[in-house]
Amino acid sequence: MKEKMKAAVMKTLGVIEYEERPIPTVKEDEVLVKLEYVGICGSDMHYYETGQIGPYKVEGPFVLGHEASGRVVEIGKKVRHLSKGDKVALEPGITCGKCEFCKTGNYNLCADVEFFATPPYDGVFQEYVSHKADLCFKLPESISTLTGALIEPLAVGMHAVNLGKAEAGQTVVVTGAGAIGLVTMLASIYKGVNKVIVVDVLPKRLEKAKELGATHVINGAEEDALKKIMELTDGKGCDLAIDTAGSEITVNQMIHSVKKGARIVLVGYSSSEKMSLEMNLALDKELTFKTVFRYRHIYPMAIDAASSGKINLEGIVTDLFDFEEVPEAMDSSSKQKADIVKAVIKFQKGIDKP
Repeated sequence: MKEKMKAAVMKTLGVIEYEERPIPTVKEDEVLVKLEYVGICGSDMHYYETGQIGPYKVEGPFVLGHEASGRVVEIGKKVRHLSKGDKVALEPGITCGKCEFCKTGNYNLCADVEFFATPPYDGVFQEYVSHKADLCFKLPESISTLTGALIEPLAVGMHAVNLGKAEAGQTVVVTGAGAIGLVTMLASIYKGVNKVIVVDVLPKRLEKAKELGATHVINGAEEDALKKIMELTDGKGCDLAIDTAGSEITVNQMIHSVKKGARIVLVGYSSSEKMSLEMNLALDKELTFKTVFRYRHIYPMAIDAASSGKINLEGIVTDLFDFEEVPEAMDSSSKQKADIVKAVIKFQKGIDKP
């Protein structure tokens, strides 16, 4: 195997250049993965545009990308469940395994997590990555590595609907029809909910939501979203509302649009650290608020859902870029938010999909 690999490195805000780096060495509990697809996430865009998300700040050269899949090309001596050539989806966070959250199974809340593309840890816009074998989930032959790269965002959506206790017979409203909104919608449908209403202000995103199975879509820029939700629910309101937009306006709409005793799940990060919410109404309705931070114990479930054919993950992808086009991909995703719903980097030419 060659000793060097190419990495797409963010040198400063909005500037990505390629450089050669050593191919990572594999520890005894790790595997070396040759990347095939990596999705561009909203967090990648935040770092690319502003260099910071909350307390996490990019300082110096930085590699983006955490939604990854590929094939195993080398195996550590203690690894037994994977073989060379296996297709894998990578769960991107390595937790400490020792804190109270890890020990109680809530490992996504671990304060010492090493997460791809979260400063100071580099991501995977590079040809190879070594990663803990226990965080590399084998993909069945029935699904492609393109689908494998989308397991990570699906895990967020599935975690959200699990926290919201989505179930058959419910009406669910999802605000925001970006990639996370779409996978949340798909996860809701997978759970068997009766009706999924998706709200956004960008027509292309709403078209994609309708294409993938939304019962109704509402363009909040063209009509009163709250009025329309109440109309679609015969004035009763919805059973569950999930916000992926991170907007004060949409969260307050949810407080008004849900039934008494309902749940509201907050997924999207706000551009502001503070929101002014109508809490008196929330108290009167005895609402339950749940918040989402990544996911836990979801990858096997998400892979099963994708392999069942009941969730069309590849359907959310609107744009594919070659690895040589990472600078163009990030620039286009930044400047064409109305048109690019989900962009994915394809690392190798000639990869076949099943």
